[in-house]
Amino acid sequence: MARVLDESQLEQWRSTGAVWPVDLLTSGEAAGLRARYEALDESTEGGAQSRYRIKAHLPFPWLWDVIRRPRLIDAIGDLLGPDFVCWGSSFFAKKAHDPSFISWHQDSTYYGLDPPESVTAWIAFTDATSEAGCMKIVAGSHLGPEILVHDEIPDPDNMLVRGQTVRDVDESLAVEMPLAAGQMSIHHNKTIHSSEPNRADWPRIGFAVHFAASYVRQVQFDGATAILLRGDDPEGNWLPDPEPEADFDPDCLAALDVAWTRYQTAMRAQR
Repeated sequence: MARVLDESQLEQWRSTGAVWPVDLLTSGEAAGLRARYEALDESTEGGAQSRYRIKAHLPFPWLWDVIRRPRLIDAIGDLLGPDFVCWGSSFFAKKAHDPSFISWHQDSTYYGLDPPESVTAWIAFTDATSEAGCMKIVAGSHLGPEILVHDEIPDPDNMLVRGQTVRDVDESLAVEMPLAAGQMSIHHNKTIHSSEPNRADWPRIGFAVHFAASYVRQVQFDGATAILLRGDDPEGNWLPDPEPEADFDPDCLAALDVAWTRYQTAMRAQR
């Protein structure tokens, strides 16, 4: 196992609840992924971001290739140890001059993981600058209570399904995490984060990949699935995700729809 994160980056992780920027893709590879995403988005009714949720990678071999990149796996291993899975992924895209935003929240709010110890790698297919509405975090918020109270505040421009929002965030502690195309950030699921609208002349396209140590369990429903990326799952907490033979693999599309339905049902149950 190669080590990716150096000691200064590990200290950044421990103190802030995130690490950035971490080089992952070449600019050419990022451009290729951007082109694939934009073609998918254009051909998908309602947009790719809306259609492919929670396990966006499932029907697409080219996204499985991203998730299985050795450098990504090694970086996650630096944080999670020898046994971990990829349990989900999502697109987060804002078109140029898009008013869409993401409110202050913790990912752990609706994940249903016990313990709530998941991490997310946010991979930039395009430049994610301050102008473009890059992610920002409340540094050190992962060290507080495990899951904070969130209000649900509907807003058509909020990219979060429930508009879940942490009230009274001390924005003086906010730190932006700008990324160049091909770089990634990694954040803990208890780290409070958000993003502003895209004021730039280019789209901000990111691919968020969710990982957890294999001892972490999904407790909102039975039969949770994942990709075992390293080591073992000795407790059998995760069934294997189906792997696509080609884009739009029908079995994988069906599995994606099952996963999204389970997620929505679990969220409704928390009302």
